[in-house]
Amino acid sequence: MARIRIQDRSCPNESCPDFDQAGQGNIVVHGFAKLQRDRRRRYRCTSCGKTFNSTRGTPYYGLQCSQRSFELVVRMSVEGMSKSSIARITGLSWNTVARWLERAAAAAVRFNEAMMWGYELKELQADELRTFVGRRDDPTWVFTAIEVWSRLWVSKVVGRRSYRNTRILILTAIRRGLLHYVLLVTTDGFVYYKRVVERHVGHGCVYGQVMKTWRKNRVVKVDRVLIIGSGWQLEEALSRSEDSTQLNTSFIERLNLTLRQGSAYLNRRTPCHARCAGRLEDQVELFRCYYNFVRPHRALKFGELTKTPAMQAGLMSRKLTFRDIFTWPLAGLLLVVVLVDCRRASGKMEPVSRAA
Repeated sequence: MARIRIQDRSCPNESCPDFDQAGQGNIVVHGFAKLQRDRRRRYRCTSCGKTFNSTRGTPYYGLQCSQRSFELVVRMSVEGMSKSSIARITGLSWNTVARWLERAAAAAVRFNEAMMWGYELKELQADELRTFVGRRDDPTWVFTAIEVWSRLWVSKVVGRRSYRNTRILILTAIRRGLLHYVLLVTTDGFVYYKRVVERHVGHGCVYGQVMKTWRKNRVVKVDRVLIIGSGWQLEEALSRSEDSTQLNTSFIERLNLTLRQGSAYLNRRTPCHARCAGRLEDQVELFRCYYNFVRPHRALKFGELTKTPAMQAGLMSRKLTFRDIFTWPLAGLLLVVVLVDCRRASGKMEPVSRAA
């Protein structure tokens, strides 16, 4: 479990002269705070004299129960259970479950933003799945992109099926990664994929589309079209791939199925659909953090070791837990981002703005 060192803590008092400045030597230990079934370490700032809890700045702050109960609710959510089901099983109120999941999602967003940098890009697949928010006649799309070699879920966008969202999906995946070879990109036949890849990636990749013809809920025909690149470039890119022998979207489609199974909002024929877009996006981001850093991937089993996608991509050296993610030192997150930016500026890839 990640422990925040006392020298990495900062004073949360906004009126303090050392507010939000770690490493100043102004934070000292100040005993414990007793709870009903537990106790919490407290600290004191010598600059302003204010005291604060060890869980300050984490999703655990202010909880009237154990941290294990909070993590159990989060794990049940990412395993496909609805908020109502979680409330019935745990004995908590629905509003408490919803509030806890909002806290967990906010922490997952910060963690993903800091950690999802510097992965190697070899083969990228993108797709989108359909759902709805509020009304069935107003579809909402969840765009996803996966790096096939590491199974890392590199980017996601929730919104309309538009050129803008397609552009954000592709550029976020590419700008945060490192390119060593010509990138192999595969998507379905959605028209905006072609426009985005041709305009923003161009001849720096080999791009193909896989278009399926459906009849009576069955695939009767599959057409593979090479959009960018020549035949020998495609063969060379496929020879470097450890998983693909031809153009396919199998891996991103399997990710979409995993996402549907892990989110009650996205299950087919479910009454648990999202009532607002923000809750849907929070749930998808929380599951993305769980998928990349916590959940071992069966396709990444090497002997007795089963890696997570983040371990395979080199972003982590071990499988994390939700406790690691929720209590990860902010100083450590910033250090990782700085190191990744230095790697990007070293010549492997041009440093770019983080804004998509």
